[in-house]
Amino acid sequence: MVPLISFKNKWVKRGAIALAVAIVGFLLWWILAPRELAGFASSNGRIEATEIDISPKIAGRIEQEFVDEGDYVDPGEIVAKMDTKTLEAQRAEYAAQLNQALAEIATARSQVAQRESERAADVATLAQRQAELHLAKQTLARSSVLSKEGAVAVQNYDDDMASRAKSTAAVAAAKAQVVAAEAAVASARSLVVVALAHAEAARASIRRVQSDIDDSILKSPRFGRVQYRVAQPGEVLAAGGKVLNLIDLTDVYMTFFLPTEYVGRIRIGAEARIVLDAMPNVAIPARITFVSDVAQFTPKTVETEEERQKLTFRLKARIDAALLRRNIRIVKTGLPGITYVKVDPKAKWPERLSNVLR
Repeated sequence: MVPLISFKNKWVKRGAIALAVAIVGFLLWWILAPRELAGFASSNGRIEATEIDISPKIAGRIEQEFVDEGDYVDPGEIVAKMDTKTLEAQRAEYAAQLNQALAEIATARSQVAQRESERAADVATLAQRQAELHLAKQTLARSSVLSKEGAVAVQNYDDDMASRAKSTAAVAAAKAQVVAAEAAVASARSLVVVALAHAEAARASIRRVQSDIDDSILKSPRFGRVQYRVAQPGEVLAAGGKVLNLIDLTDVYMTFFLPTEYVGRIRIGAEARIVLDAMPNVAIPARITFVSDVAQFTPKTVETEEERQKLTFRLKARIDAALLRRNIRIVKTGLPGITYVKVDPKAKWPERLSNVLR
């Protein structure tokens, strides 16, 4: 039979061991568990980034893609090219129309020069006829005086009368010819205007087609990383069809939620630090760039203080683009973590959040 004292000692030892384990567990929990800091607010979140779809402006076939999933791309870097054979044929057609219009312009301008030369000749003829009329009038005036004095025959006076009438008619005909010549010049000039309009229309069509050709070379608008190749070379896409999906690495942030009691004291631009689960000993500097004006998880009633605390608002803590570029292979989208925000601008960051990423 086991002595009673030995049995009691056994249970005392077991109790002491259990108590020691509990104390150690409590201490570990106390050291490792995240706690709210005075002047700060914190919440869980996940690293996100703005997504950009690379798409053609017009329908067409993908000729080639120059990047693969996971590749980093710089702004302006060519990522894909659409087939432009049809567009190049259209450009050649409009180029031919332009050449034709230019030839029409040259022809019309030569016609203008010819009509202006004809008008100049008609104006000279008019001047000649007017001079002849002036002479005929003077001759008639002398004949009229001399015929009355009997110095010349009446027949001479009649001949001078006829000569004046003939000269008057010739002047009228010459004036009509000048008017017709001026009309011909105006008509020739209008042909030049029409030909110039045809040329400008052809140039505009060439510029439009060239713009479509340029837009068929798809470029990255931002520094980013290829997330998906949505379509493959050879596929035909409608206008706006997705070729690639990029993550904009200049706009990386963590979305998180905070209750009303904190949101009311957080200003846009407030300091924040993000601690990722993958890097618990490094804090990533950030700034608050967005605070939602609409509460999430709104209860049916908000009459009591307890219910009002259930209101939460969505916030964004944005990481500086220059910092991201220096640490692009460390800060990855999708990583979970905790965002700490300064509620009190005068509060100082605790030691455990002072080791920041640079």
